[in-house]
Amino acid sequence: MFRPKLPAMPQPTGLVTPPAVVEPTAVVQHVPAAPTPVAPAPVSTRPTVQLTPGTVVALVGGGTAVVLVVGAVLVSMLLAVAITAASLAICALVIRSLITSEHKRR
Repeated sequence: MFRPKLPAMPQPTGLVTPPAVVEPTAVVQHVPAAPTPVAPAPVSTRPTVQLTPGTVVALVGGGTAVVLVVGAVLVSMLLAVAITAASLAICALVIRSLITSEHKRR
């Protein structure tokens, strides 16, 4: 009941025939047609982005600010976890000492 049932491998039945003879096919060369004229690409009406030194400085400053803010948030979360772990460890030590001192008094 709990053993897996493996599928039976089918065995070949009868004689196995070799593959049929492959006939060669004729090779026909394709002659390319006359090239059609290519229409010019449509001109985009979207304005191109031009980076001036002022915009480059603004982008670098904004990226730096984002990295610093995300780093500060991650460090503060890590610090919160570390403080929580330390306080739980201290609580566990205090509770253990209270329990052991209670057993010694009896």
